[in-house]
Parts: sequence; C-alpha cells; structure tokens
Amino acid sequence: MATLSSPLHVCRGILKELRAAQGSKYRQSLAYNYVMDQFRKNKVTGERYCRAQQEAHHAAHTYFCLLSSTRNHLILHNFYHGKGDRSAEQAASLVGLRLPSQPGGKGWEE
Repeated sequence: MATLSSPLHVCRGILKELRAAQGSKYRQSLAYNYVMDQFRKNKVTGERYCRAQQEAHHAAHTYFCLLSSTRNHLILHNFYHGKGDRSAEQAASLVGLRLPSQPGGKGWEE
C-alpha cells in the first residue's frame, strides 16, 4: 500500500473541497461537523496505536480523492461539453490547430 499523507493534510484537503462545493457557509453544514467530529474522535495520542485509526485515515484519504476528482471532472465536463455544435475553426482551435485563411490560396495571403 502506498504511503498516506498526514491526517492534517487530508483534513484540510477535505475542508477545502467542501468549501469549493458549498461556498463560504460550509462551516454550518452537517458534512463539516461530521468530518471534524471523525477526525477528533480518531486522533492518535502517545498512549495508543490502533488499527481503527489507520482505517479511518485511509477512508478519509479515499474520500478526499473522491471529492477532488469529482470537482476536476465537473470542470473538465463544463469546459469540453455542453456548448452545442462548434464551427470548424472553433474545433480546430480547441485542439491547437489553425485552418487556412484562404481556401485554394497559396497560404501567405491574409
């Protein structure tokens, strides 16, 4: 299994994704309260070391990955989809190409 990042990093990442999804009032949401409660409940102290904490950390890291991947998917979906039919020039510029300016011309005319 790959090494997981620190629990604080995962907690901050989850809260960042919640803020991006819900806006500035994310602290009043049930999801925020649940995440903070779970991180406080599964905190490791010097007296104990348990497998449940590692499982909770792995679940939190997986949830963070899900939230960030979903946000990235929506950004890409909105960028590449839903604009209807594009002209040939727009489709060519989307992939980094340029159409000739004059069909049948020699190419140097503007």
